[in-house]
Amino acid sequence: MSKPHRITSFKGASEAAQSIRDLISRVANSNATVLITGESGTGKELVARALHDESHRAGGNFVPINCTAIPKELIESELFGHRKGAFTGAMNDRIGRFELAHGGTIFLDEIGDLSMDMQVKLLRVLQERTVDPVGGLKPVQVDVRVVAATHCDLEARIASGQFREDLYYRLNVLPLKTPALRERTDDVAELLSHFAKACVQNDAPPITFADDFIDALQAYPWPGNVRELSNLVDRFSTLFAGQKLSLSTVPADLLPKGLALLQAQRCENPATSLQPVTPKPAKVTSIYSGTASDLMDELEVNPVEDIIMLAQGISCLPPEGISLKDRLADIERDLIIQALARTDGNVSQTARLLNLQRTTLIEKLNKYDLRQGVLNVSAA
Repeated sequence: MSKPHRITSFKGASEAAQSIRDLISRVANSNATVLITGESGTGKELVARALHDESHRAGGNFVPINCTAIPKELIESELFGHRKGAFTGAMNDRIGRFELAHGGTIFLDEIGDLSMDMQVKLLRVLQERTVDPVGGLKPVQVDVRVVAATHCDLEARIASGQFREDLYYRLNVLPLKTPALRERTDDVAELLSHFAKACVQNDAPPITFADDFIDALQAYPWPGNVRELSNLVDRFSTLFAGQKLSLSTVPADLLPKGLALLQAQRCENPATSLQPVTPKPAKVTSIYSGTASDLMDELEVNPVEDIIMLAQGISCLPPEGISLKDRLADIERDLIIQALARTDGNVSQTARLLNLQRTTLIEKLNKYDLRQGVLNVSAA
C-alpha cells in the first residue's frame, strides 16, 4: 500500500508555500528534531503531519499532543504514561504518548507553554531517548521522531526565564517557519476554492467569489491566518450555499471587522449595481395571516433562522436609493412577527420580548394589521 501524499495539502502556488513544501521534502526522512514556528492558524500541524507522511516513519503512528490542553498535573502521565497505583485513580498501567509514537512521530504543539519542570523531563527524553512512566521502576526505550511547534518567541521566553535554553537548542535542530497568510496573499484565491469544495452543503455546488471580493480578501491582513479564512468560507457555505458572492452584497455583520471596513470604503463608489445576496434557505414572510400556531410553522423559528435573519440587511446603499421609512417599517414588522411566533401570539410576552409597552405594541399590531391570531388583545 502506498503511503498518503500529504505534502500537497499545504496549498498555494506562492514562493512561500513552495518553499515550505521543498523544505518538507528535504528534511522528512531525517530523524533530527524539528521546531516549527509561526503564528496561530498558519498550518503548523499540517506541516508536522506532512513531515511524518513523507518520511520512512509513515507506517508508524503520528501522535499529536497540545501541551496547553492538558492540565499541568496530568501532562507527565500523558506524555510518559504511568503504572498502576502510581497515584489516586491510577487503576491500571497506562502507555504514554511517547510510547504510542514508538517507530513514528510525536508532535508537541505549543511547546512554549510547557512548565519548567516538564521542560527538564523532556530534555532528558531527548538526550537519552527513554521515558520514565510515573510510578515506574525502570525507564522505557523509545524510538520516536520529535516535531515541536510554537507560536511564541522562544528566544524572548529564554531571556525572561520562562524557557530553558538547553531545551531550545535540542528542539531547534531543523527550524521551519510557517508563513502568515498576509505574506502569501497570492494563495488566497486557491485557498478559497479549496475550502469552498471542502465545505459544500447538501450537495449544492461550492460557493464562488467575484473578483471584487477576491481583491478585498487579498487586501485583508488575516490576523487568524488560514484558519480564519477556512472558518469564513464555512460560514458562507452554510448561509449562501451554491451562490457567487460579491463584496458589495454580503452583509457586513457576517464579515470580520477589517473586511467590513474595506467593504464600507469600497461601497462608497460602487463600480456596479448588484442586488443583495439572499442567504439560503430564507423563509421569512412579509404577510401574516392565520393563527399564531400557523405563523410559528411558517417562520420555522430556530437559532439558525435568527442568524439568517441578521444576514438579510442591505450592507451598501444601492445607487438608486431606498425608502428608509418603508425599509425601517418592514424591519419593525418582521421583528414583531418573529416575536409573536416565539410567544405563540401572547401580546404581553411579546411586548416584554421587544422591550415595548403593551399599549405601544397593540398600536403597532393595528398599524401592521397583525391582530388576527394573537392572544389577549381585547384585554388591553
